[in-house]
Amino acid sequence: MVKRRVETMEENRRKLIAAARKAFAEKGYAAASMDELTAEVGLFYHNFGDKRGLLAAVVDQIDMEMASRAQEIGAHAGDGWQGLLAEGAAYIEMALDPEVQRIVLLDGPAVLGDPSQWPSQSSCLQATRQTVERLIAQGVLKPVDAEAAARLLNGAALNAALWIAASDEPQDVLPKAIEAFGALAAGLLKTSA
Repeated sequence: MVKRRVETMEENRRKLIAAARKAFAEKGYAAASMDELTAEVGLFYHNFGDKRGLLAAVVDQIDMEMASRAQEIGAHAGDGWQGLLAEGAAYIEMALDPEVQRIVLLDGPAVLGDPSQWPSQSSCLQATRQTVERLIAQGVLKPVDAEAAARLLNGAALNAALWIAASDEPQDVLPKAIEAFGALAAGLLKTSA
């Protein structure tokens, strides 16, 4: 009985997040009506506290998907250094996706505040830190503080994505952002004497 109730609650949560994700992507946070949304799926969003809480759940879901996609791309890029660059470039490129643009990069920061404080960004930061630590141990990167380097790399990728999302010409901004990200990251490379 309890197990079934928990399963039903989780299913309702998934339905509501999916419906909110669709509404936020199509209409934006401000124009999305929670009354229409809950009527559409036949559920209430009290589990999330309010509309802002529901947005936070949707942003978390999308941001985790973005991180997973970027890590997958990085894993196929060759060595650890190329993987790190590929992950950053992939994250930046995802700013061209209309759903990512509107929900994560425009509405998310406007409603939820500083993206670097979001739980999903914390897990992304930890993954980057582990990669940086590994590359330092392998002698690929300079022996700098791994957390500082990870924060700066993640911040650069996030700010590049924010720049693209806010741009009137995102396709023109993308190559500039990726090139600059690579140049900044290359500053961490250990040069042989």
